[in-house]
Amino acid sequence: MSTNKLHWEKVYETKGDLEVSWYQEVPKESLDLVADLKLEKDASIIDVGGGNSNFTSELLKKGYTDLSVLDISQKALDRTSAKIGSTSRVDFIATDILEFQTKKHFDLWNDRAAFHFLTEEKQIKHYVDLVSNSVVTGGFFILSTFSTSGPLKCSGLEISQYSKEKLEHLFEKSFEMVKSFETVHETPFDTEQNFIYAVFRKR
Repeated sequence: MSTNKLHWEKVYETKGDLEVSWYQEVPKESLDLVADLKLEKDASIIDVGGGNSNFTSELLKKGYTDLSVLDISQKALDRTSAKIGSTSRVDFIATDILEFQTKKHFDLWNDRAAFHFLTEEKQIKHYVDLVSNSVVTGGFFILSTFSTSGPLKCSGLEISQYSKEKLEHLFEKSFEMVKSFETVHETPFDTEQNFIYAVFRKR
């Protein structure tokens, strides 16, 4: 088991929902952005790093039927699966995003608070290529990551910070940035983290 996977399994083994900074009871910003896209209910949607997010369960409530959740932590996925219930059809994928291989193409790739844990240039390039190859032409990519006013570390790990210009440049080969904005996330323990949200459309 990789050091990275060991770290995240320990986090989800020892901490509850309200003991991790990134938790949102209802991920309103992400859901509002999805609503703006006016996707069909059978659109293929993947939530990357969403093992402990309620994003997918909220999409189920809204009638979306083709949903995938990817996370490096099996324990995080098990927790979310238990919340959703066994009757729901959700594809849970336990893997490091850098090792993810799929023949499936997605209408929407959502990533809130996963991308900024990639700190090496080769990791970031691999992620950019993966998203570019996995989203259908005309499909969308919603990214929420730490802004240049955000934290320097999260969960004890170094992170990368991003501006609108840096994100636009990173993904410009395959994506057009539709919109971006910064927002302050209030953590469950009353601290603040500055995030930047960006919506991209696949060229």
